[in-house]
Amino acid sequence: MLDILRRIVQEVSSVTELSEALKVVVARIREAMQTEVCSVYLYEPDEKRYVLMATEGLRQDAVGKVSLAGSQGLVGLVGTREEPLNIDNAPEHPRFQYLSETGEDPFMSFLGVPIIHHKRLLGVMVVQQRDSRQFDAGEEAFLVTMSAQLAGVIAHAEATGNILHIPQTATEPKKSTRFTGAPGAPGVGLGTGVVISPAADLSGVVDREPESVEIELERFDLALEAAREEIRSLGGKLKGELRPEEMALFDVYLNMLDDNALGAEVKVAINKGNWAQGALRQVVMEYVGHFQMMEDAYLRERATDILDLGTRILAHLQGNEATSRPDDYPHDTILVSEELTPAMLGEVPTEKLRAMVSVKGSSNSHVAILARAMGIPTVMGAVDLPHAQLDGKDLIVDGYRGLLFSNPNDELREQYYAIYEEEQALAEDLEGLLHQPAETLDGHRIPLWVNTGLITDALRSRDRGAEGVGLYRTEVPFMMKDRFPSESEQQEIYREQLETFSPDPVTMRTLDIGGDKALTYFPINEANPFLGWRGIRVTLDHPEIFLVQVRAMMKASEGLNNLRIMLPMISNVAEVDTALHLIYRAHVETLEEGFKVEMPEVGVMVEVPAAVYQIKDLAQRVDFLSVGSNDLTQYLLAVDRNNPRVADLYQAFHPGVLQALKRIVDDAKSEGKPVSVCGELAGNPMGAVLLMAMGYDCLSMNATNLPKVKSVLRGISREWAEKLLEEVITMESGEVIASTLQLMLEKAGFGRIIGPNVGLN
Repeated sequence: MLDILRRIVQEVSSVTELSEALKVVVARIREAMQTEVCSVYLYEPDEKRYVLMATEGLRQDAVGKVSLAGSQGLVGLVGTREEPLNIDNAPEHPRFQYLSETGEDPFMSFLGVPIIHHKRLLGVMVVQQRDSRQFDAGEEAFLVTMSAQLAGVIAHAEATGNILHIPQTATEPKKSTRFTGAPGAPGVGLGTGVVISPAADLSGVVDREPESVEIELERFDLALEAAREEIRSLGGKLKGELRPEEMALFDVYLNMLDDNALGAEVKVAINKGNWAQGALRQVVMEYVGHFQMMEDAYLRERATDILDLGTRILAHLQGNEATSRPDDYPHDTILVSEELTPAMLGEVPTEKLRAMVSVKGSSNSHVAILARAMGIPTVMGAVDLPHAQLDGKDLIVDGYRGLLFSNPNDELREQYYAIYEEEQALAEDLEGLLHQPAETLDGHRIPLWVNTGLITDALRSRDRGAEGVGLYRTEVPFMMKDRFPSESEQQEIYREQLETFSPDPVTMRTLDIGGDKALTYFPINEANPFLGWRGIRVTLDHPEIFLVQVRAMMKASEGLNNLRIMLPMISNVAEVDTALHLIYRAHVETLEEGFKVEMPEVGVMVEVPAAVYQIKDLAQRVDFLSVGSNDLTQYLLAVDRNNPRVADLYQAFHPGVLQALKRIVDDAKSEGKPVSVCGELAGNPMGAVLLMAMGYDCLSMNATNLPKVKSVLRGISREWAEKLLEEVITMESGEVIASTLQLMLEKAGFGRIIGPNVGLN
């Protein structure tokens, strides 16, 4: 069954239309299970009906016409219960509903399984047989597995508008399609999709109409010849090392690249209206699909050869074209990619970038953090999004709820444009607070600092009234280079940050890589990177990196003396002791070089649950503590924040998280040490209220959130916040806590601040 399943999945993957995919599925399942009928009913949520959309064994003229109410018949029962139904005499079942249009009267046996994607019912798959037959457990498991595979195909079709709904009349409005991801950065963006794909990645190449068929043919000919020459060169280099029969493989490759073989089919696709890269992907992936379905093991392996050749040609195609097209980006660009990277942010002129969407990653991925810092609405973790098909399409990005709409209708567009205008108006209203302190109605003042990574972040932060830097991500300049920056290069970068905020403090976190932050020139490949070699663990294993960085920080602070050094990912006091030893050594070495610098304050980030229970011990060794609420929440809840499958389990207001935060501040205060929060929770107005009530001395956040947080804190009393904390910290549910906080702040008049009510399903 596994082999059959693999082949069906491969065949379905090679089909571009949902209707064709459904036909393939029902035909192959009927054949594999040796049944007489296999059908797929898709659930139409607007009509609350199941529509027969594909069948093998029932009347074909019933497809698209026959439907059942949501609770009607055995199909409705499967959908309602959301579990398989396996019976050997369907007509005797009390829920049996005979549909004369389908011609199903002769069939007795019935096995139906729900098609579910991310907790959402998409339809029901059914097999039937004339004989009274109880399908066995293996057959039932096979059908359940197939339904799970089909769910992904249907979700893809929904995202691109390629799904078969009940036919609409010509007068009905265009149906918008919606796809769900994770909120990456708040805000809404309306614009045109622009897909960026990695170099030499066939799967990521989009279909696109060529500006000139002749030019695309010429480009392809050049790339094809370059690939041929590459194969000839490889063959020549290995001629003395391989046997003649092995050398024959290169002749096979060259034959595949012949103008009468693969090359001819690509040219046909170009002439039909696809650019060279898209035509190449189309032909190569079709070949790969055919080979992968072959019975012969040797021939199946040839799929790899075809893919290799296609990748080689693509590399030459992309090498012959400009990789950066700033003039080609529309003024309302929505950047779409399988995996957004910080480098991609520089691909699009800032004034043209309206929003971003990533298939991979989560709301706490590094690129999402940068997006929030830059104020770019972003959706992350859209795992089933067929991103390659969104190039040039009208899109709406809802960064508040993690939604992406393709082909939005006029009503939807008007609703979101109203939200966009409200955002702009709110930003103008908050400008008057820029130089006002964050002081409550009863006189409690709390400094608001910012998290930065780029110099543009620093400049933007100053403009928004930041009083210091609670987290400078030193890994960002490391990620922007193709090698480790030198000590002098680092010194220059750090000096710019320190000067921008002088005399206010700047807290520089030592190099924090690993997890979802990777350096291309220093790869860390681990099965579980978030529990692996990251943060302080890396730099203590490489003191040469640590010492260079600390010395550069100290040298950069000469004459300013506003530097604070912070150690990430601390899990025990031994790490702090070792790091402090190296920092003192770096200070001595800096003095010996003639720099007149004071010993900076040193603090630790509390991100690991073990550190929560060692706050007093840590506080006795350092000058300050700062809570990295993102990672701390991740570890407390055992949720991989980069896994969109469990994104809904990541709850900043989980009672366990709040109680841990309260314990940290209480223990730090008992040792007389200041404690702050530099995670995303600090930039959430609801979170900021609770953190202030707990007793945190400082809140550090992205610059875009600073005015909102300041507005809320200036509009409440500390006493009111403490009563609110007292009420919610005893609650048992994170959802209830979040709802309570939202309700209370809305009643206090801060509905505009905490985020718009989109009012859409």
